[in-house]
Amino acid sequence: MRTITIVAGIVVIGGLGAFALDLVDVDMTDSGELPEVSISGGELPTVESDVANVTVSSETKTVEVPDVDVNVGTEEAEISVPEISVEGAEAEEGGVPDGDRNNG
Repeated sequence: MRTITIVAGIVVIGGLGAFALDLVDVDMTDSGELPEVSISGGELPTVESDVANVTVSSETKTVEVPDVDVNVGTEEAEISVPEISVEGAEAEEGGVPDGDRNNG
């Protein structure tokens, strides 16, 4: 059994080597075509889900940013900071209760 596996491995490696060294030239003589398939019947499953409501907004904050001059100082600038709030979905049996979620 082991000898057969070794011989088969050598044949496969030899075949791959022949392709790699361009010793075998394979040309497609017919483009072929896909078969026609007809599907009928069936029904998509009905799914109900209770998902969290995520709200993304922004507010203007004043933060210190480095001065671009050669003098290494800072100046204040206003930037827009994103805010994200998540209102949790009602946890069902085995789910995570709203108070136990990691919100940050």
